[in-house]
Amino acid sequence: MNQPPVKDGPPMNHEIRAPRVLLIDQNGEKQGVMPTSAALEAAEEAGMDLVQIVSTSEPPVAKILDYGKFRFQEQKKKAEARKRQKVVELKEIKLRPNIDTHDYEVKAKAMHRFFDEGDKVKVTLRFRGREMAHPELGMKLLNKVQADFDEIAKVEYAPRMEGRQMIMILAPK
Repeated sequence: MNQPPVKDGPPMNHEIRAPRVLLIDQNGEKQGVMPTSAALEAAEEAGMDLVQIVSTSEPPVAKILDYGKFRFQEQKKKAEARKRQKVVELKEIKLRPNIDTHDYEVKAKAMHRFFDEGDKVKVTLRFRGREMAHPELGMKLLNKVQADFDEIAKVEYAPRMEGRQMIMILAPK
């Protein structure tokens, strides 16, 4: 019932099943193809581990290195990659068909900031009451937004009516 813990990572030392390996020493120099037993002896002489780096090649590539240090370096690389990763968010800007020029400029300034941060922007144009009779005004406004941001953003979702609102999504170039 008790099973041994599952080991993750490359095979090392006596776990290497290949009869011959291409050995790379602790200095990164190729030592050539040799029997696995001879490569293990070389690793023991250096006081380090023999780790199979590339399993798919013929013969497999094994390297002499300090396995604990190797694992630590791998963890640091993964953490650094996660830290650098940027999650693209979808920000929303809500407009009305009869928006004033200054109000439009304030919204445009916010959209510029969102694009600089690398986020997508969803422009929602809401119609109320009798405004529904003139959807062409909304389309004209969204085309103006599209023209104003043509250099820094591309249209990902073209302007479309959905119920009482018109929606368009822009993504930074």
